[in-house]
Amino acid sequence: MNNDFTFAIIKPNAVKNKKTGPILAMINDAGFRICAMKMILLTKQQAQAFYRVHSGRPFYDGLIEFMTSGPVVAMILSRENALEEFRRLIGETDPSKAESGTIRKIFASSVQMNAIHGSDSQENAIKEAAFFFSEFERFYPVEE
Repeated sequence: MNNDFTFAIIKPNAVKNKKTGPILAMINDAGFRICAMKMILLTKQQAQAFYRVHSGRPFYDGLIEFMTSGPVVAMILSRENALEEFRRLIGETDPSKAESGTIRKIFASSVQMNAIHGSDSQENAIKEAAFFFSEFERFYPVEE
């Protein structure tokens, strides 16, 4: 497996507000290949397991409630320098601090409802992709 992939989730607010298509278009236009994608409604237990690292923090319960409030779109994305390029494309977690033209600046309404999640490290991208996709569903392109 190469390091030219990352993991992303289009969050419930963006799905509900019919922004999935425009967000996917931005991802494609930025040169990413969608290697795996699914829409899923997380259960409370699944959200708690995924966000276990944040357990005990003041925002944890609200995060779990938010992430189970509607369907999400989970994706494995590929391109050269995928992790860094995707973090640049989505912008700062706080949309008021995000650069113009980033996904969060355009589609987010708050820090929590920031439209999209992107892995913050290659280690987390591997773990997060494995959480949402079975080995059979995961596709990591090889050099062509």
